[in-house]
Amino acid sequence: MTGSPPPFAPYEWMIAWRYLRARRAEGGVSVMTWISLVGITLAVFALIATLAVRSGFRTEFVDTIVGANAHVTVFHTQRVNEAGQTVRSIPDYEPMAERVREVPGITRVTPLVKGQVMATANGRNSGVEVFGIAPAALAEIPRIADPETARGDLQAFGQPAGDGDAAQTIGIALGSGVARELGVEVGDSVRLISPDGVRTAFGVSPRVKAYDVVYIFSAGRYDIDRTRAYMPFDEAQLYFNREGVADEIEVTVEDPEAVDRYAPAIADAAGQNAFTWTWQDSSGGFLRALEIEDNVMFVILSVLVLIAAMNIVSGLIMLVKNKGRDIGILRTMGLTEGAVLRVFFICGSFTGIIGTAAGVVLGCLFAIYIDPIFATVNWLSGGGVWDPAIRGIYALPAELQLGDVLSAVALSLGLSFVVTIFPARRAARLNPVEALRYE
Repeated sequence: MTGSPPPFAPYEWMIAWRYLRARRAEGGVSVMTWISLVGITLAVFALIATLAVRSGFRTEFVDTIVGANAHVTVFHTQRVNEAGQTVRSIPDYEPMAERVREVPGITRVTPLVKGQVMATANGRNSGVEVFGIAPAALAEIPRIADPETARGDLQAFGQPAGDGDAAQTIGIALGSGVARELGVEVGDSVRLISPDGVRTAFGVSPRVKAYDVVYIFSAGRYDIDRTRAYMPFDEAQLYFNREGVADEIEVTVEDPEAVDRYAPAIADAAGQNAFTWTWQDSSGGFLRALEIEDNVMFVILSVLVLIAAMNIVSGLIMLVKNKGRDIGILRTMGLTEGAVLRVFFICGSFTGIIGTAAGVVLGCLFAIYIDPIFATVNWLSGGGVWDPAIRGIYALPAELQLGDVLSAVALSLGLSFVVTIFPARRAARLNPVEALRYE
């Protein structure tokens, strides 16, 4: 006596395949099945594309922050200087920096002098935030010292220019947005005007000084390129009346995502009069809002996948109705309810599998070729689709991650398989007598 065949036996696949490739006139796949196939394809494509853009945007946003800014900034608590003014400068910045360098996991420690000035050239003005930094430290900032996006010679930063009796000017670095606003290129001269200038008997007069532009950088962030300039640390101390002090100490770490792990040790090394401010403290609100938005978008797109998968139910119910006579004959020949359920489950699942596969291919191609796709859309619309002044970065990024693709595949296939069970059970429970009564 032979045992019953195992589930998903070859004959079950054969019957399901015959139903799938049968013409509509023969009671085969209906238009609803094709609609559900296209719907699942587009839904999975939209889900993968959105997840890729989400991952790319966060990666680009974080990279522009940690690649052009301090991971941890060390400030001094307020104190009263010799003139009786309340300041937050650091007079002992060199010993403090040496102590911070000894903390494990620290990659760079740099004293800074910062100030806001008005830059003017070619009859144009622009507000600029000046960072006074050592030339060697500037060369270690990834997003600034990038030869692929920068123009000029970084080696000339801080070097005097001018020959003979001509007045020598110091070389500075400008963001690409500042240079564009002022209409200057490498080799041109700009004047910086600071309201906190020379103290005289009649008050404080603005300080005006000319500098040569020797380096123009693009950090990848509009707000950085549009407002930032770098000046040698010693020159910044003189220009901003910070002789012998630094405003803050810039620290970078090996793992910026785990910066909170380094902050307590840095604060201890800096001393009791110092406190720290991490890049996550300054950008944490935006990142949390971005994470909430990502979760909401995933839920919305998951609903779209569910709606597309529900069309499988309609197509499969029509297939069951058209094949009622066949079901009755197969049941009288000895086919069990489980076998009939599996046959129609295979029919419905194929729609979900094919639609998911097609959606994955389209989504991956979109993420891989997003730059030419975006360029084409921008050209067709006449330009100006992506405004970096609003979005912060210069292009729409996409980063294809295996986890995002697998989550989209699992969601689509899971929903497709679940919704297929209900019409398949209806086919399995069909009474063969009722199915053949009017045949």
